[in-house]
Amino acid sequence: MAFLSLLLPDRFTIALVATAVLATFLPATGAAAPILKMVIAGSIALLFFLQGARLSRQAIVEGAIHWRLHLMVFTATFILFPILGVLTKTYLHSYLAPGISLGILYLCLLPSTIQSSITFTSLARGNVAAAVCSASASNVLGVFLTPLLMGLFMQTQGGVSFGAIGEVVVQILVPFLIGHLMRPWIGQWVEKRRRLTGIVDRGAILLVVYYAFGEASIEGLWHQLAPRDMLLLVLLSCVLLALILIVTTTASRFFGFSRPDEVAIVFCGSKKSLGSGVPIASILFPASMIGAIILPLMLFHQIQLLVCAVLARAYAERADREPPIADPMG
Repeated sequence: MAFLSLLLPDRFTIALVATAVLATFLPATGAAAPILKMVIAGSIALLFFLQGARLSRQAIVEGAIHWRLHLMVFTATFILFPILGVLTKTYLHSYLAPGISLGILYLCLLPSTIQSSITFTSLARGNVAAAVCSASASNVLGVFLTPLLMGLFMQTQGGVSFGAIGEVVVQILVPFLIGHLMRPWIGQWVEKRRRLTGIVDRGAILLVVYYAFGEASIEGLWHQLAPRDMLLLVLLSCVLLALILIVTTTASRFFGFSRPDEVAIVFCGSKKSLGSGVPIASILFPASMIGAIILPLMLFHQIQLLVCAVLARAYAERADREPPIADPMG
Protein backbone atom coordinates (compact mmCIF):
# COMPACT_ATOMS: atom_id res chain seq x y z
CA MET A 1 0.00 0.00 0.00
CA ALA A 2 2.92 2.34 0.74
CA PHE A 3 4.24 1.70 -2.76
CA LEU A 4 0.83 2.25 -4.37
CA SER A 5 0.55 5.57 -2.55
CA LEU A 6 3.65 6.75 -4.45
CA LEU A 7 1.79 6.27 -7.73
CA LEU A 8 -0.96 8.68 -6.73
CA PRO A 9 -0.57 12.46 -7.06
CA ASP A 10 0.61 13.88 -3.73
CA ARG A 11 -1.21 16.68 -1.95
CA PHE A 12 1.19 19.28 -3.29
CA THR A 13 0.61 18.20 -6.89
CA ILE A 14 -3.13 18.41 -6.30
CA ALA A 15 -2.63 21.88 -4.78
CA LEU A 16 -0.65 22.95 -7.86
CA VAL A 17 -3.43 21.85 -10.21
CA ALA A 18 -6.10 23.49 -8.04
CA THR A 19 -4.10 26.73 -7.93
CA ALA A 20 -3.69 26.75 -11.71
CA VAL A 21 -7.45 26.19 -12.16
CA LEU A 22 -8.29 28.94 -9.65
CA ALA A 23 -5.94 31.37 -11.37
CA THR A 24 -7.48 30.58 -14.74
CA PHE A 25 -10.91 31.70 -13.57
CA LEU A 26 -9.92 34.27 -10.92
CA PRO A 27 -6.59 35.85 -11.93
CA ALA A 28 -5.03 38.71 -9.98
CA THR A 29 -5.87 41.93 -11.80
CA GLY A 30 -5.77 45.66 -11.20
CA ALA A 31 -4.13 46.85 -7.98
CA ALA A 32 -3.86 43.25 -6.68
CA ALA A 33 -1.31 42.23 -9.36
CA PRO A 34 1.63 44.47 -8.27
CA ILE A 35 0.98 43.66 -4.61
CA LEU A 36 1.08 39.95 -5.41
CA LYS A 37 4.37 40.43 -7.30
CA MET A 38 5.92 42.07 -4.22
CA VAL A 39 4.72 39.23 -1.99
CA ILE A 40 6.14 36.69 -4.44
CA ALA A 41 9.52 38.44 -4.53
CA GLY A 42 9.70 38.39 -0.73
CA SER A 43 8.62 34.75 -0.46
CA ILE A 44 11.21 33.63 -3.05
CA ALA A 45 13.99 35.47 -1.21
CA LEU A 46 12.88 33.84 2.06
CA LEU A 47 12.71 30.41 0.39
CA PHE A 48 16.33 30.55 -0.78
CA PHE A 49 17.50 32.13 2.47
CA LEU A 50 16.14 29.09 4.33
CA GLN A 51 17.65 26.71 1.75
CA GLY A 52 21.04 28.30 2.36
CA ALA A 53 20.63 27.92 6.11
CA ARG A 54 19.74 24.22 5.70
CA LEU A 55 22.78 23.33 3.57
CA SER A 56 25.51 21.94 5.79
CA ARG A 57 29.14 22.55 4.95
CA GLN A 58 29.84 18.93 5.80
CA ALA A 59 27.65 17.92 2.86
CA ILE A 60 29.72 20.18 0.59
CA VAL A 61 32.99 18.63 1.83
CA GLU A 62 31.69 15.09 1.54
CA GLY A 63 30.45 15.85 -1.95
CA ALA A 64 34.00 16.50 -3.15
CA ILE A 65 35.15 13.04 -1.99
CA HIS A 66 32.92 11.02 -4.35
CA TRP A 67 33.74 13.20 -7.34
CA ARG A 68 33.26 10.55 -10.06
CA LEU A 69 29.64 9.99 -9.04
CA HIS A 70 28.92 13.71 -8.86
CA LEU A 71 30.55 14.24 -12.25
CA MET A 72 28.14 11.69 -13.72
CA VAL A 73 25.15 13.47 -12.19
CA PHE A 74 26.44 16.87 -13.33
CA THR A 75 26.92 15.56 -16.89
CA ALA A 76 23.37 14.21 -17.04
CA THR A 77 21.83 17.33 -15.46
CA PHE A 78 23.72 20.16 -17.12
CA ILE A 79 25.09 18.65 -20.36
CA LEU A 80 22.93 15.77 -21.61
CA PHE A 81 19.57 17.27 -20.59
CA PRO A 82 20.38 20.69 -22.17
CA ILE A 83 21.45 18.99 -25.44
CA LEU A 84 18.11 17.18 -25.57
CA GLY A 85 16.29 20.43 -24.77
CA VAL A 86 18.05 22.31 -27.59
CA LEU A 87 17.30 19.50 -30.06
CA THR A 88 13.63 19.50 -29.01
CA LYS A 89 13.32 23.26 -29.38
CA THR A 90 15.14 23.26 -32.72
CA TYR A 91 13.34 20.42 -34.47
CA LEU A 92 9.90 20.32 -32.80
CA HIS A 93 9.28 24.04 -32.34
CA SER A 94 6.77 24.19 -35.20
CA TYR A 95 4.73 21.30 -33.77
CA LEU A 96 4.27 22.83 -30.31
CA ALA A 97 2.09 25.67 -29.03
CA PRO A 98 3.83 29.06 -28.54
CA GLY A 99 6.09 29.09 -25.50
CA ILE A 100 5.92 25.33 -24.87
CA SER A 101 9.15 24.49 -26.71
CA LEU A 102 10.91 27.21 -24.70
CA GLY A 103 9.41 25.66 -21.56
CA ILE A 104 10.89 22.27 -22.49
CA LEU A 105 14.30 23.87 -23.01
CA TYR A 106 13.99 25.61 -19.64
CA LEU A 107 13.01 22.32 -17.99
CA CYS A 108 16.17 20.70 -19.37
CA LEU A 109 18.40 23.44 -17.89
CA LEU A 110 17.14 23.06 -14.31
CA PRO A 111 19.05 21.39 -11.44
CA SER A 112 18.11 18.10 -9.83
CA THR A 113 15.65 17.86 -6.96
CA ILE A 114 16.82 17.23 -3.42
CA GLN A 115 13.94 15.65 -1.52
CA SER A 116 12.66 13.19 -4.13
CA SER A 117 16.18 12.23 -5.29
CA ILE A 118 17.10 11.27 -1.73
CA THR A 119 13.75 9.60 -1.03
CA PHE A 120 13.86 7.34 -4.09
CA THR A 121 17.55 6.54 -3.56
CA SER A 122 16.69 5.42 -0.04
CA LEU A 123 13.70 3.34 -1.19
CA ALA A 124 15.90 1.67 -3.82
CA ARG A 125 18.63 0.79 -1.26
CA GLY A 126 21.07 3.18 -2.90
CA ASN A 127 23.93 5.36 -1.68
CA VAL A 128 21.91 7.92 0.29
CA ALA A 129 24.92 9.92 1.49
CA ALA A 130 26.09 10.42 -2.10
CA ALA A 131 22.56 11.36 -3.18
CA VAL A 132 22.37 14.03 -0.44
CA CYS A 133 25.69 15.54 -1.54
CA SER A 134 24.99 15.31 -5.27
CA ALA A 135 21.44 16.69 -5.17
CA SER A 136 22.51 19.55 -2.86
CA ALA A 137 25.45 20.44 -5.10
CA SER A 138 23.19 20.35 -8.17
CA ASN A 139 20.76 22.81 -6.58
CA VAL A 140 23.54 25.21 -5.60
CA LEU A 141 25.08 25.07 -9.08
CA GLY A 142 21.64 25.47 -10.64
CA VAL A 143 21.23 28.92 -9.10
CA PHE A 144 24.26 29.97 -11.18
CA LEU A 145 23.98 27.75 -14.25
CA THR A 146 20.26 27.72 -15.08
CA PRO A 147 19.93 31.52 -15.60
CA LEU A 148 23.33 31.67 -17.30
CA LEU A 149 22.58 28.85 -19.76
CA MET A 150 19.09 30.20 -20.45
CA GLY A 151 20.56 33.63 -21.13
CA LEU A 152 23.17 32.20 -23.49
CA PHE A 153 20.65 30.11 -25.41
CA MET A 154 18.06 32.88 -25.70
CA GLN A 155 20.16 36.06 -25.96
CA THR A 156 19.91 36.21 -29.74
CA GLN A 157 16.16 35.50 -29.65
CA GLY A 158 15.17 38.13 -27.10
CA GLY A 159 13.95 35.56 -24.57
CA VAL A 160 16.10 36.27 -21.53
CA SER A 161 18.29 39.31 -20.87
CA PHE A 162 21.39 39.35 -18.74
CA GLY A 163 19.61 41.99 -16.67
CA ALA A 164 17.17 39.26 -15.67
CA ILE A 165 20.13 37.12 -14.62
CA GLY A 166 21.23 40.00 -12.40
CA GLU A 167 17.79 39.93 -10.77
CA VAL A 168 18.27 36.22 -10.07
CA VAL A 169 21.55 37.00 -8.33
CA VAL A 170 19.93 39.69 -6.16
CA GLN A 171 16.71 37.86 -5.39
CA ILE A 172 17.96 34.26 -5.11
CA LEU A 173 21.73 33.94 -4.84
CA VAL A 174 22.27 36.74 -2.30
CA PRO A 175 19.60 35.44 0.15
CA PHE A 176 20.97 31.91 -0.32
CA LEU A 177 24.53 32.98 0.55
CA ILE A 178 23.35 35.08 3.51
CA GLY A 179 21.35 32.13 4.83
CA HIS A 180 24.34 29.81 4.50
CA LEU A 181 26.68 32.27 6.21
CA MET A 182 24.17 32.57 9.07
CA ARG A 183 23.87 28.79 9.44
CA PRO A 184 26.10 28.68 12.59
CA TRP A 185 23.52 30.85 14.39
CA ILE A 186 20.20 29.79 12.84
CA GLY A 187 20.93 26.36 11.35
CA GLN A 188 19.63 24.34 14.29
CA TRP A 189 16.53 26.53 14.59
CA VAL A 190 15.76 25.96 10.89
CA GLU A 191 16.42 22.21 11.10
CA LYS A 192 13.98 21.86 14.02
CA ARG A 193 11.25 23.67 12.07
CA ARG A 194 11.17 21.72 8.82
CA ARG A 195 7.36 21.90 8.76
CA LEU A 196 7.52 25.69 8.79
CA THR A 197 10.22 25.83 6.10
CA GLY A 198 8.22 23.36 4.02
CA ILE A 199 5.22 25.70 4.18
CA VAL A 200 7.44 28.58 2.99
CA ASP A 201 8.82 26.48 0.11
CA ARG A 202 5.44 25.27 -1.10
CA GLY A 203 3.72 28.58 -0.43
CA ALA A 204 6.20 30.48 -2.61
CA ILE A 205 5.73 28.00 -5.46
CA LEU A 206 1.93 28.13 -5.23
CA LEU A 207 2.00 31.95 -5.29
CA VAL A 208 4.15 31.92 -8.45
CA VAL A 209 1.89 29.32 -10.09
CA TYR A 210 -1.20 31.38 -9.24
CA TYR A 211 0.32 34.56 -10.69
CA ALA A 212 1.76 32.79 -13.74
CA PHE A 213 -1.39 30.97 -14.75
CA GLY A 214 -3.50 34.04 -14.05
CA GLU A 215 -1.37 36.03 -16.50
CA ALA A 216 -1.41 33.11 -18.94
CA SER A 217 -5.20 33.00 -18.80
CA ILE A 218 -5.41 36.73 -19.48
CA GLU A 219 -3.03 36.28 -22.44
CA GLY A 220 -5.16 33.39 -23.79
CA LEU A 221 -2.80 30.43 -23.16
CA TRP A 222 -5.60 27.87 -22.90
CA HIS A 223 -7.06 29.05 -26.22
CA GLN A 224 -3.68 28.38 -27.84
CA LEU A 225 -3.31 24.88 -26.35
CA ALA A 226 -5.23 22.09 -28.05
CA PRO A 227 -5.61 18.55 -26.62
CA ARG A 228 -3.03 17.50 -29.20
CA ASP A 229 -0.50 19.90 -27.66
CA MET A 230 -0.98 18.43 -24.18
CA LEU A 231 -0.70 14.89 -25.52
CA LEU A 232 2.50 15.74 -27.39
CA LEU A 233 3.91 17.44 -24.29
CA VAL A 234 3.25 14.37 -22.14
CA LEU A 235 4.82 12.14 -24.81
CA LEU A 236 7.93 14.34 -25.03
CA SER A 237 8.29 14.34 -21.24
CA CYS A 238 8.15 10.54 -21.19
CA VAL A 239 10.71 10.27 -23.99
CA LEU A 240 13.10 12.73 -22.30
CA LEU A 241 12.88 10.87 -19.00
CA ALA A 242 13.31 7.46 -20.66
CA LEU A 243 16.42 8.60 -22.56
CA ILE A 244 18.03 10.01 -19.41
CA LEU A 245 17.24 6.88 -17.40
CA ILE A 246 18.70 4.62 -20.08
CA VAL A 247 21.86 6.71 -20.49
CA THR A 248 22.54 7.11 -16.75
CA THR A 249 21.95 3.41 -16.07
CA THR A 250 24.12 2.26 -18.98
CA ALA A 251 26.93 4.74 -18.19
CA SER A 252 26.94 3.80 -14.49
CA ARG A 253 27.45 0.14 -15.34
CA PHE A 254 29.97 0.87 -18.10
CA PHE A 255 32.18 2.87 -15.71
CA GLY A 256 31.99 0.20 -13.03
CA PHE A 257 29.94 1.94 -10.32
CA SER A 258 28.48 -0.23 -7.58
CA ARG A 259 24.73 -0.84 -7.48
CA PRO A 260 24.17 1.68 -4.62
CA ASP A 261 26.14 4.31 -6.57
CA GLU A 262 24.22 3.50 -9.75
CA VAL A 263 20.95 4.09 -7.88
CA ALA A 264 22.12 7.53 -6.70
CA ILE A 265 23.30 8.48 -10.20
CA VAL A 266 20.07 7.37 -11.87
CA PHE A 267 17.73 9.13 -9.44
CA CYS A 268 19.77 12.34 -9.01
CA GLY A 269 20.61 12.59 -12.72
CA SER A 270 17.05 12.13 -14.00
CA LYS A 271 15.22 14.63 -11.78
CA LYS A 272 14.33 18.27 -12.43
CA SER A 273 13.51 20.62 -9.57
CA LEU A 274 10.06 22.17 -9.42
CA GLY A 275 11.11 23.98 -6.23
CA SER A 276 13.93 25.85 -7.98
CA GLY A 277 12.41 26.02 -11.45
CA VAL A 278 9.21 27.90 -10.65
CA PRO A 279 10.82 30.75 -8.62
CA ILE A 280 13.66 31.23 -11.13
CA ALA A 281 11.17 31.33 -14.03
CA SER A 282 9.20 34.06 -12.26
CA ILE A 283 12.30 36.27 -12.38
CA LEU A 284 13.74 35.33 -15.78
CA PHE A 285 10.63 35.58 -17.96
CA PRO A 286 7.87 38.15 -18.57
CA ALA A 287 4.68 37.44 -16.63
CA SER A 288 2.75 36.62 -19.81
CA MET A 289 5.20 33.80 -20.65
CA ILE A 290 5.60 32.11 -17.27
CA GLY A 291 2.49 29.90 -17.49
CA ALA A 292 3.61 28.30 -20.76
CA ILE A 293 7.20 28.04 -19.48
CA ILE A 294 6.40 26.13 -16.28
CA LEU A 295 3.66 23.90 -17.73
CA PRO A 296 6.19 21.33 -19.10
CA LEU A 297 7.95 21.37 -15.72
CA MET A 298 4.74 20.66 -13.81
CA LEU A 299 3.92 17.71 -16.09
CA PHE A 300 7.47 16.34 -16.00
CA HIS A 301 7.47 16.64 -12.20
CA GLN A 302 4.51 14.27 -11.85
CA ILE A 303 5.74 11.86 -14.54
CA GLN A 304 9.18 11.56 -12.93
CA LEU A 305 7.57 10.73 -9.57
CA LEU A 306 5.39 8.00 -11.10
CA VAL A 307 8.17 6.40 -13.13
CA CYS A 308 10.78 6.60 -10.38
CA ALA A 309 8.39 5.02 -7.87
CA VAL A 310 8.20 1.94 -10.10
CA LEU A 311 11.96 2.01 -10.73
CA ALA A 312 12.76 2.32 -7.02
CA ARG A 313 10.63 -0.76 -6.31
CA ALA A 314 12.53 -2.73 -8.98
CA TYR A 315 15.91 -1.66 -7.55
CA ALA A 316 14.81 -2.57 -4.01
CA GLU A 317 13.70 -6.06 -5.10
CA ARG A 318 17.04 -6.54 -6.86
CA ALA A 319 18.92 -5.42 -3.74
CA ASP A 320 16.96 -7.91 -1.61
CA ARG A 321 18.21 -10.74 -3.83
CA GLU A 322 21.87 -9.66 -3.63
CA PRO A 323 24.40 -9.99 -0.77
CA PRO A 324 25.06 -6.70 1.14
CA ILE A 325 27.55 -4.29 -0.45
CA ALA A 326 29.63 -1.91 1.64
CA ASP A 327 28.65 1.72 1.20
CA PRO A 328 31.74 3.62 -0.06
CA MET A 329 30.53 6.78 1.68
CA GLY A 330 30.55 5.00 5.04
